[in-house]
Amino acid sequence: MDENNVTIITAIHLLGFQIPQSITYLVFFTFLLFFCVTICGNLLIITLVSYSKSLHSPMYFFLTQLALSDIILVSDIVPNLLHAVLENTTIVSVSDCITQIYFFAATESLECLLLTVMSYDRYLAICRPLHYTMVMSHRFCWIAGISSWSLSFLAILVNTLTITTLQFCGPNIIDHYFCDLEPILQLSCSDTTIVQLEVTSMSVMFALIPFFIIIVSYIYIIVTILEIPSITGRQKVFSTCSSHLTVVSIFYGTIVCVYMVPNRGQSWNISKFLSLLYTLVTPMLNPILYSLRNKDLKQVIQKLIFKILTLHFNHPFNH
Repeated sequence: MDENNVTIITAIHLLGFQIPQSITYLVFFTFLLFFCVTICGNLLIITLVSYSKSLHSPMYFFLTQLALSDIILVSDIVPNLLHAVLENTTIVSVSDCITQIYFFAATESLECLLLTVMSYDRYLAICRPLHYTMVMSHRFCWIAGISSWSLSFLAILVNTLTITTLQFCGPNIIDHYFCDLEPILQLSCSDTTIVQLEVTSMSVMFALIPFFIIIVSYIYIIVTILEIPSITGRQKVFSTCSSHLTVVSIFYGTIVCVYMVPNRGQSWNISKFLSLLYTLVTPMLNPILYSLRNKDLKQVIQKLIFKILTLHFNHPFNH
């Protein structure tokens, strides 16, 4: 107890989804399957890009960074989610909760920056092809990649350190499956004004400005594509950026639904299910969308499968 008779909490109960006992294992194995597909799919992207020299281009370099970011995101969120599904609740310390918020916010911010750089890459490739090789050099890619990682993790660290100065009071129950910032701040008995200002600044820096740059890039891209005289030519050029545009639409669409649409009076269950879209579904879809809609990746996968089968059937033990 402190001097104001307020209990300072050190652990937080996450209620999870409160699903019926009869479908607990079905939901658990569904989420586990999503998790495994996400990890394997993103590792496959990283492996394919590393393995094939034909994929050693700026777009695929940033795609591997996106895949690595998605692996960190699901590894931060899903283990607790699976535990919450099995137990119908899970208990985490306040420090663990803040750590989860840090990695979640950092990877989401990183994804915004990477998608922005990837849109700039597509803009140069389609609208400024003569400048592409000069601008998107090996050096530029590494500088952009390292800057995105550093800026995301360092900027969010500043905000996280401010959160650690807050005191949290009872009740210590959150109706969510992971430690999201808004429900955590609702438990604070300290002044959260500085945290809220920092969060607003981070949202402008990592969400709004990147989104504006992506929109402007695609306006130029669409105008350039429409100027191509042949329909076949338009389709061919558009196919080079369709995967990225789909990923951007899903990523920002879910963020807008969860964070920017007013949720006063909205059921927490709706917010939780919407949150699943960007914490579990989007990281799983990214490698699938890029693999299914990208001719270069499909060719590398086919070559790899053919090579494995050839080695298998030519192995001396198979004779």
